[in-house]
Amino acid sequence: MVNAAGEARAPLGAPMSSEGSVPDPGSMAAVFANFRQYLMGWDTAQSSVSDLDLFRSGLLTPQFNGVVRLRSVSAAGQAVAAARGALTGLPWWWWVGPDSPEATADELRRHGGDQLAVLPVMVRSLDGPSAPGDGLAPVCIDDVPGLRVEEVGDGDRLAELVRTYRTSMGIALPLEAELVRLESRREDHTDIVRLAAVLDGRVVGTTVVIAAHGVAGIFLVHVAEEHRRRGIGAALTAAALRCGRLRSMRTAALVASPAGEPLYRRLGFTTSCEYRLFTFPA
Repeated sequence: MVNAAGEARAPLGAPMSSEGSVPDPGSMAAVFANFRQYLMGWDTAQSSVSDLDLFRSGLLTPQFNGVVRLRSVSAAGQAVAAARGALTGLPWWWWVGPDSPEATADELRRHGGDQLAVLPVMVRSLDGPSAPGDGLAPVCIDDVPGLRVEEVGDGDRLAELVRTYRTSMGIALPLEAELVRLESRREDHTDIVRLAAVLDGRVVGTTVVIAAHGVAGIFLVHVAEEHRRRGIGAALTAAALRCGRLRSMRTAALVASPAGEPLYRRLGFTTSCEYRLFTFPA
């Protein structure tokens, strides 16, 4: 999942590419507040470590444990030690975005961190008229007759949604029940809309929208391997955009994988800045 993006960092809210200005660049602070809410929502104990925004789900997979912001680099060594202590025994990642101080990446390297990936943060405005097909109504795709995008609550359908994205992410089966429990116990449940692409009564794709801080944060866009390259990811993203509009959000934002980036560009997203993902050897 390593992206080919360069090493230069943009100031918070400044476009990195020449493809045009990001809509409402002043909203980027809200975008990162939205992302922090999503990641820190996996920590039901609400961990508090000085100078760090840290989350600890307890799951033995790095996507759900880590650091999402360092507030000050003046004592970066102590912050790294504190994160290691708080996350002992768990795989975890350190997310470095423009909401962390400029020198954060260099300080993490100096204290033993290895850069794993550079991932683009992509945004688009939700102001103005909706695009065709940008809705939660039944979605009709020529290659996938009968596909629907539906909102998911609790119960069996939530478990099936988790199973679909867990499998796509390569997370081990024994973690599934705990991941379902964590999903159902998030304290920000009123801000969350979970969407499933359903075909022949089965969930074949997923996404989760966090509608908070004026931003529709789009997460966990996954399609079952046997149903990829048929337009299901586009249908899910379009439904997420419509969901953001229905909740009066002004901006949609996501962190793109290399595989997903071309799709999001076609749907009107532009690259604003980036996250650098770091790991720390045990």
